[in-house]
Amino acid sequence: MLWEIWMSDGEGDSMKRELGLARCGLACCLCSENVHCTGCEQCADKDECENRQCSMKKGLAGCYECEEDCRKGLLVKIKPYGFTLFARRYGKEMLLNCLEKNEKQSVVYHRQGITGDYDDCISVSELFRLIETGKKE
Repeated sequence: MLWEIWMSDGEGDSMKRELGLARCGLACCLCSENVHCTGCEQCADKDECENRQCSMKKGLAGCYECEEDCRKGLLVKIKPYGFTLFARRYGKEMLLNCLEKNEKQSVVYHRQGITGDYDDCISVSELFRLIETGKKE
């Protein structure tokens, strides 16, 4: 299943793939705020963001490149934590491919406000299943 996703053409409907992932693992490429957002490096909260500060200090592009299993900053939430683990295990491109495929299958990143289908998962294994298949069960 993951191999088929990896081999997909990577062309999405409304996903802005070039925006990629935030340092904490959130999918900037699917965020409803990405029209106005300037990313982690220009964020109004950049000086207080634990994930940005830590990954910069370690010279990493994001938490998904770190070998530590921590839950600081936004990683206390299931979506960024699970996305970080998935990208660490399978690679950032695989995560982006899966998210793009799921978007085409009507998996919603932001339903209302900042919550969506990925936020409804209650465990990392459930989130991985949703990422990989587009279905919770």
